[in-house]
Amino acid sequence: MSTVSFGFPEGTALLVTGAGSGIGRATALHGARMGLRVSAWDLNPEGLAQTAAAIADLGGTVHSWVADVGDYSQITTGLAAAIDELGPITLLHNNAGPPSSAALGFDEAVQLSIGSMRAMTDAWVQTSPGEGAAMVITSSVAGNLIGTDSPWYSAAKAGVAGYARHLAAYRAGEFRTNVIAPGMTDTPRLAGFRESDVGQRVLDRIPLGRMASADDIAFATLFLLSPLAGYINGAYLPVDGGWTVTQ
Repeated sequence: MSTVSFGFPEGTALLVTGAGSGIGRATALHGARMGLRVSAWDLNPEGLAQTAAAIADLGGTVHSWVADVGDYSQITTGLAAAIDELGPITLLHNNAGPPSSAALGFDEAVQLSIGSMRAMTDAWVQTSPGEGAAMVITSSVAGNLIGTDSPWYSAAKAGVAGYARHLAAYRAGEFRTNVIAPGMTDTPRLAGFRESDVGQRVLDRIPLGRMASADDIAFATLFLLSPLAGYINGAYLPVDGGWTVTQ
Protein backbone atom coordinates (compact mmCIF):
# COMPACT_ATOMS: atom_id res chain seq x y z
CA MET A 1 0.00 0.00 0.00
CA SER A 2 1.13 3.56 -0.67
CA THR A 3 2.65 5.80 2.01
CA VAL A 4 0.78 8.73 0.39
CA SER A 5 -2.15 9.71 2.59
CA PHE A 6 -4.70 12.51 2.53
CA GLY A 7 -5.85 11.90 6.08
CA PHE A 8 -8.78 9.59 5.43
CA PRO A 9 -10.06 8.00 8.66
CA GLU A 10 -9.49 4.27 8.91
CA GLY A 11 -12.36 2.24 7.48
CA THR A 12 -13.72 4.98 5.22
CA ALA A 13 -15.54 3.65 2.16
CA LEU A 14 -15.43 5.22 -1.31
CA LEU A 15 -17.79 4.46 -4.20
CA VAL A 16 -16.48 5.13 -7.71
CA THR A 17 -18.72 4.93 -10.78
CA GLY A 18 -17.07 4.25 -14.11
CA ALA A 19 -14.32 2.38 -12.28
CA GLY A 20 -13.69 -0.14 -15.05
CA SER A 21 -11.13 2.02 -16.84
CA GLY A 22 -9.51 5.43 -17.11
CA ILE A 23 -10.09 8.07 -14.45
CA GLY A 24 -12.50 5.94 -12.42
CA ARG A 25 -10.08 3.03 -12.25
CA ALA A 26 -7.23 5.33 -11.21
CA THR A 27 -9.34 6.89 -8.45
CA ALA A 28 -10.35 3.44 -7.18
CA LEU A 29 -6.78 2.13 -7.20
CA HIS A 30 -5.20 5.14 -5.54
CA GLY A 31 -8.04 5.29 -3.03
CA ALA A 32 -7.32 1.67 -2.12
CA ARG A 33 -3.62 2.47 -1.76
CA MET A 34 -4.59 5.18 0.73
CA GLY A 35 -6.50 2.64 2.79
CA LEU A 36 -10.03 3.36 1.55
CA ARG A 37 -12.50 0.51 1.24
CA VAL A 38 -13.65 0.72 -2.38
CA SER A 39 -16.96 -0.02 -4.07
CA ALA A 40 -16.11 -0.05 -7.78
CA TRP A 41 -18.98 0.24 -10.28
CA ASP A 42 -19.05 -0.01 -14.04
CA LEU A 43 -21.28 -1.11 -16.90
CA ASN A 44 -18.41 -3.15 -18.38
CA PRO A 45 -17.95 -6.38 -16.37
CA GLU A 46 -14.56 -7.21 -17.90
CA GLY A 47 -13.01 -3.85 -17.10
CA LEU A 48 -14.56 -3.86 -13.65
CA ALA A 49 -13.15 -7.30 -12.90
CA GLN A 50 -9.68 -6.05 -13.83
CA THR A 51 -10.03 -3.09 -11.46
CA ALA A 52 -11.26 -5.29 -8.62
CA ALA A 53 -8.41 -7.76 -9.16
CA ALA A 54 -5.86 -4.94 -9.13
CA ILE A 55 -7.23 -3.63 -5.81
CA ALA A 56 -7.17 -7.13 -4.33
CA ASP A 57 -3.56 -7.52 -5.47
CA LEU A 58 -2.73 -4.36 -3.53
CA GLY A 59 -4.22 -5.93 -0.42
CA GLY A 60 -7.17 -3.57 -0.50
CA THR A 61 -10.82 -4.19 0.28
CA VAL A 62 -13.08 -4.03 -2.76
CA HIS A 63 -16.75 -4.53 -3.59
CA SER A 64 -17.65 -4.52 -7.28
CA TRP A 65 -21.01 -3.87 -8.88
CA VAL A 66 -21.95 -4.11 -12.54
CA ALA A 67 -24.56 -1.43 -13.07
CA ASP A 68 -26.10 1.04 -15.46
CA VAL A 69 -26.21 4.24 -13.40
CA GLY A 70 -29.04 5.43 -15.59
CA ASP A 71 -31.24 2.80 -13.90
CA TYR A 72 -32.31 3.90 -10.41
CA SER A 73 -33.25 0.41 -9.27
CA GLN A 74 -29.75 -0.84 -10.11
CA ILE A 75 -28.29 2.06 -8.14
CA THR A 76 -30.32 1.40 -4.99
CA THR A 77 -29.68 -2.34 -5.12
CA GLY A 78 -25.96 -1.75 -5.60
CA LEU A 79 -25.76 0.71 -2.73
CA ALA A 80 -27.46 -1.74 -0.40
CA ALA A 81 -24.99 -4.44 -1.40
CA ALA A 82 -22.01 -2.10 -1.01
CA ILE A 83 -23.08 -0.94 2.44
CA ASP A 84 -23.72 -4.50 3.53
CA GLU A 85 -20.15 -5.39 2.60
CA LEU A 86 -18.22 -2.19 3.39
CA GLY A 87 -20.32 -0.19 5.82
CA PRO A 88 -21.51 3.40 5.20
CA ILE A 89 -20.36 4.86 1.88
CA THR A 90 -18.94 8.18 3.04
CA LEU A 91 -17.31 9.25 -0.24
CA LEU A 92 -18.63 9.27 -3.79
CA HIS A 93 -16.78 9.87 -7.04
CA ASN A 94 -19.76 10.45 -9.34
CA ASN A 95 -17.75 9.83 -12.46
CA ALA A 96 -19.61 7.64 -14.98
CA GLY A 97 -21.07 9.15 -18.11
CA PRO A 98 -21.17 8.61 -21.86
CA PRO A 99 -18.13 9.63 -23.95
CA SER A 100 -18.38 12.57 -26.35
CA SER A 101 -18.07 10.08 -29.22
CA ALA A 102 -21.30 8.26 -28.24
CA ALA A 103 -23.91 8.23 -31.00
CA LEU A 104 -26.68 9.77 -28.92
CA GLY A 105 -29.30 12.36 -29.66
CA PHE A 106 -28.98 15.69 -27.84
CA ASP A 107 -31.97 15.30 -25.51
CA GLU A 108 -31.22 11.66 -24.70
CA ALA A 109 -27.55 12.36 -23.99
CA VAL A 110 -28.16 15.36 -21.74
CA GLN A 111 -30.82 13.48 -19.79
CA LEU A 112 -28.55 10.46 -19.39
CA SER A 113 -25.47 12.47 -18.42
CA ILE A 114 -27.09 14.76 -15.86
CA GLY A 115 -29.95 12.50 -14.80
CA SER A 116 -27.70 9.59 -13.92
CA MET A 117 -25.53 11.77 -11.69
CA ARG A 118 -28.58 13.22 -9.97
CA ALA A 119 -30.03 9.73 -9.44
CA MET A 120 -26.73 8.47 -8.04
CA THR A 121 -26.51 11.44 -5.68
CA ASP A 122 -30.10 11.14 -4.45
CA ALA A 123 -29.80 7.43 -3.77
CA TRP A 124 -26.43 7.85 -2.00
CA VAL A 125 -27.65 10.64 0.28
CA GLN A 126 -30.64 8.56 1.34
CA THR A 127 -28.22 5.98 2.76
CA SER A 128 -27.04 8.54 5.38
CA PRO A 129 -23.34 8.57 4.42
CA GLY A 130 -22.37 10.16 7.74
CA GLU A 131 -19.83 12.64 9.07
CA GLY A 132 -17.25 13.78 6.55
CA ALA A 133 -19.42 12.85 3.56
CA ALA A 134 -18.14 14.29 0.30
CA MET A 135 -18.75 13.91 -3.41
CA VAL A 136 -16.74 14.84 -6.48
CA ILE A 137 -18.54 15.04 -9.82
CA THR A 138 -16.53 14.59 -13.02
CA SER A 139 -17.23 17.35 -15.50
CA SER A 140 -14.81 18.59 -18.16
CA VAL A 141 -13.18 21.80 -19.34
CA ALA A 142 -15.51 21.25 -22.30
CA GLY A 143 -18.40 22.09 -20.01
CA ASN A 144 -17.42 25.61 -19.00
CA LEU A 145 -14.30 26.76 -20.76
CA ILE A 146 -13.76 24.99 -24.09
CA GLY A 147 -16.28 23.94 -26.72
CA THR A 148 -16.28 20.56 -28.44
CA ASP A 149 -17.58 19.18 -31.70
CA SER A 150 -20.34 17.47 -29.71
CA PRO A 151 -23.11 19.90 -28.73
CA TRP A 152 -24.63 17.60 -26.13
CA TYR A 153 -21.28 16.88 -24.44
CA SER A 154 -20.56 20.55 -23.76
CA ALA A 155 -24.14 21.11 -22.59
CA ALA A 156 -24.15 18.04 -20.33
CA LYS A 157 -20.79 18.80 -18.71
CA ALA A 158 -21.90 22.36 -18.04
CA GLY A 159 -25.10 20.93 -16.59
CA VAL A 160 -23.41 18.62 -14.10
CA ALA A 161 -21.18 21.47 -12.94
CA GLY A 162 -24.27 23.63 -12.40
CA TYR A 163 -25.93 20.81 -10.49
CA ALA A 164 -22.86 20.54 -8.27
CA ARG A 165 -22.97 24.26 -7.50
CA HIS A 166 -26.60 23.89 -6.41
CA LEU A 167 -25.68 21.00 -4.11
CA ALA A 168 -22.75 22.89 -2.63
CA ALA A 169 -25.04 25.80 -1.79
CA TYR A 170 -28.09 23.93 -0.54
CA ARG A 171 -26.96 20.51 0.70
CA ALA A 172 -23.71 21.41 2.46
CA GLY A 173 -25.17 20.36 5.80
CA GLU A 174 -25.23 16.79 4.50
CA PHE A 175 -22.14 16.55 2.30
CA ARG A 176 -19.53 18.60 0.46
CA THR A 177 -19.68 18.77 -3.35
CA ASN A 178 -16.88 19.71 -5.73
CA VAL A 179 -16.24 19.35 -9.45
CA ILE A 180 -13.17 17.99 -11.19
CA ALA A 181 -12.77 19.22 -14.77
CA PRO A 182 -10.21 17.20 -16.73
CA GLY A 183 -8.62 18.56 -19.84
CA MET A 184 -7.27 16.24 -22.53
CA THR A 185 -6.56 13.02 -20.63
CA ASP A 186 -4.73 9.92 -21.82
CA THR A 187 -7.44 7.29 -21.28
CA PRO A 188 -8.90 4.57 -23.53
CA ARG A 189 -11.60 7.04 -24.62
CA LEU A 190 -8.94 9.19 -26.31
CA ALA A 191 -6.89 6.36 -27.78
CA GLY A 192 -5.13 7.68 -30.86
CA PHE A 193 -6.30 11.27 -30.37
CA ARG A 194 -2.86 12.57 -29.40
CA GLU A 195 -1.50 11.48 -32.79
CA SER A 196 -4.30 13.17 -34.75
CA ASP A 197 -3.95 16.66 -36.26
CA VAL A 198 -6.47 18.04 -33.77
CA GLY A 199 -4.70 16.32 -30.90
CA GLN A 200 -1.36 17.80 -31.88
CA ARG A 201 -2.87 21.28 -32.11
CA VAL A 202 -4.29 20.90 -28.61
CA LEU A 203 -0.99 19.65 -27.21
CA ASP A 204 0.76 22.68 -28.70
CA ARG A 205 -1.46 24.89 -26.51
CA ILE A 206 -0.96 23.03 -23.23
CA PRO A 207 1.77 24.85 -21.29
CA LEU A 208 2.92 21.65 -19.55
CA GLY A 209 3.35 20.04 -22.97
CA ARG A 210 1.54 16.76 -22.34
CA MET A 211 -1.85 15.17 -21.84
CA ALA A 212 -3.01 14.46 -18.32
CA SER A 213 -2.70 10.93 -17.04
CA ALA A 214 -5.62 9.27 -15.30
CA ASP A 215 -3.48 9.41 -12.15
CA ASP A 216 -3.30 13.21 -12.38
CA ILE A 217 -7.09 13.41 -12.28
CA ALA A 218 -7.41 10.74 -9.59
CA PHE A 219 -5.09 12.46 -7.13
CA ALA A 220 -6.93 15.78 -7.54
CA THR A 221 -10.23 13.97 -7.02
CA LEU A 222 -9.05 12.18 -3.89
CA PHE A 223 -7.71 15.43 -2.45
CA LEU A 224 -11.12 17.08 -2.90
CA LEU A 225 -12.76 14.10 -1.19
CA SER A 226 -10.29 14.09 1.68
CA PRO A 227 -10.36 15.76 5.11
CA LEU A 228 -7.53 17.99 3.89
CA ALA A 229 -10.13 19.68 1.65
CA GLY A 230 -12.70 19.89 4.43
CA TYR A 231 -13.40 23.60 3.80
CA ILE A 232 -13.54 23.31 0.01
CA ASN A 233 -17.12 23.20 -1.21
CA GLY A 234 -18.49 24.19 -4.61
CA ALA A 235 -15.10 24.38 -6.30
CA TYR A 236 -14.65 23.79 -10.03
CA LEU A 237 -11.10 22.52 -10.48
CA PRO A 238 -9.65 22.29 -14.00
CA VAL A 239 -6.88 19.70 -14.20
CA ASP A 240 -5.57 20.52 -17.65
CA GLY A 241 -1.91 21.49 -17.53
CA GLY A 242 -2.84 25.13 -18.05
CA TRP A 243 -4.72 24.51 -21.32
CA THR A 244 -7.62 26.77 -20.46
CA VAL A 245 -5.44 29.77 -19.57
CA THR A 246 -4.16 29.76 -23.15
CA GLN A 247 -7.63 30.09 -24.70
